[in-house]
Formats: sequence, structure tokens, C-alpha cells
Amino acid sequence: MGQKTHPTGFRIGIIEPWVSQWFGGKKKRYADFIAEDAKIRKFVKKKLYTAGVSRIVIARKAQNVNITVVSAKPGVIVGRGGQGIDELRQSVIKLINNPNVVIDVVEVQRIDVDAQLVAENIALQLEKRIAFRRAMKQAMQRTMRSGAQGIKVMVSGRLGGAEIARSEWAKEGRIPLQTLRADVHYGFAEADTIMGKIGVKVWIFKGELTPGEKADQNIKTKNSKPNTKEGARPRRRRDEEV
Repeated sequence: MGQKTHPTGFRIGIIEPWVSQWFGGKKKRYADFIAEDAKIRKFVKKKLYTAGVSRIVIARKAQNVNITVVSAKPGVIVGRGGQGIDELRQSVIKLINNPNVVIDVVEVQRIDVDAQLVAENIALQLEKRIAFRRAMKQAMQRTMRSGAQGIKVMVSGRLGGAEIARSEWAKEGRIPLQTLRADVHYGFAEADTIMGKIGVKVWIFKGELTPGEKADQNIKTKNSKPNTKEGARPRRRRDEEV
């Protein structure tokens, strides 16, 4: 039997943050909150699958349930005039029977370095009948061009419509799975093909962190946007000189 450890669970509390940020208190409440979080994630992921959801962070403060959706396409979730996010909020309220739900949408900064989105992209290509080796190679090339230090992709199932299921994997760069300070991101997705399900696993290594440093969350902030005003200043000066 394999003796593998989940790369994210292995590093939680050391370089990776928790995706559920709350304190349950009594055992009964803790179990209920765990089940509720799982139900919310399953529902939101299924509803917003086309929006490229990387992860869902759930925080509880007093009676409020704050849900942060990290997505590659936030515009698809928000909708015109915020209509989409309002509909999603009402659906979650009905699901958990709690009116105090707050939903925030955050954009992914670099899509090709997000392991979950890379896995889903490969799964989507497999569903379109693209050859699995070609889909793996293209995804790996894009990730390495985006600044990753290593990537490993594994696909399992009836590859190419074969009678017997098997696993194939490809690797580029280095993936130190047993190093706690290594910023390794893991993603898993399933492709529903005519021949059955094909599982896709992706490991992306972004680099080693110094003691006390936390893993990059790959979230777009105001500071990460390019400043177009500074790029326009030299043109104005040339026009003035002319």
C-alpha cells in the first residue's frame, strides 16, 4: 500500500493557512460546523464550476458565516450589477438555514500556478477528447513559463479508451514532497469521459520558504495591479517637448 501524505494537510499550520477559520467549542458544534462546511463547499463548487474556483475559505464570527471564494473568473460569479452573488447568497442561506451569510469573491493572480485550476483545465481537455499526453505537456509548459520551479502531473483511468485502467505521470523540475518549508500546491480533478472517469492530480512547487514565511496565496490585490498612470507619464513629457 502507498504511504502518501496530502501535501496541503502536511503543511497546514506551518506554511499553509486553514481553509476553515473558526472555533467550534463544544464537540457537538464542532462536528456540525465540519459537516456544514463540507456541504457549503460541495454546493458552491458544483454551482460555480465554470468560474474556475480554486478554493473556498469559510470563517465564522459570532453568528455570521463569511465565505470567501477564490476564483479565476470573478465576473462570472458576481454577475451583472452583483445579481449573481446575491442569488448565490440566497441559495447558501436556504442550504444551511442561516440568514447571516456574507460572500466575498477574490480573483486568482496567476492561473497557471494554481494546482487546482491546472488540474481542472487538464480534465476539461480530456473531456474534449484531447490526447492525455498532449494535455499534460501543454499544462506543464505553461506552468513552468509562469515561474514555477517544478510540476508533476498524474492521470489515472481508462486512458485513450484502453480496456485496463492505468496511471501515467510526467514531471518537470523538482517536487520536494517531504520538505515542510517547500511551497508545494496540490490539486485534484475528475474528467467524465465516455469510457469512464479519469482522475487528474497536479503538484506544483513554487520554491522554498524562509523560517516564519507563509505560503503565497496567489490572490490578486490592489497593489498587484500594474500602474498604467506611471507608464503614461513619459509620453506626456515627449508631447510637451514637441
